[in-house]
Amino acid sequence: MGHAAGLRAGTRYAFSRNFREKGMINISTYLQQYKVGDIVDIKVNGAVQKGMAHKVYHGKTGVIYNVTKSAVGIIIYKKVKHRYLEKRINVRIEHIKLSRSRDDFIRRVKENAALRKVAKVEGVPMQLKRQPAMPREARTISIKDNKPETVAPIAYETTI
Repeated sequence: MGHAAGLRAGTRYAFSRNFREKGMINISTYLQQYKVGDIVDIKVNGAVQKGMAHKVYHGKTGVIYNVTKSAVGIIIYKKVKHRYLEKRINVRIEHIKLSRSRDDFIRRVKENAALRKVAKVEGVPMQLKRQPAMPREARTISIKDNKPETVAPIAYETTI
């Protein structure tokens, strides 16, 4: 028996709506404003069949290069064998959302700028690079409060 390999083959769970998110699409989805240069995540909404991205782009992140009335153009880098090809796709706004991938970076940049300003005023050198998590501090556990407990198996008894 043949294998149907259509455009939406194997998307039973990828394109389905999440728990308690089925039904009408929120109006906030349509009121979101996108600008050229915004970083967006592609998450296909199965409730809207128009303007869907192909299944290979589901879950990918790209940059907006064009904005139209009800859709946006997105640049995505697709891995093909050993190289990355730049792909330009047009997707309706129901199938994208703003990416939060740079939020942590932007927060760190602002914190570092504030710390640098304080360090410059005080004239003290400041370490602004990220550091790996250091080992926990040494501590002693008192035996007085935590007495060792002996664990032994219970003898097997038969009551026949």
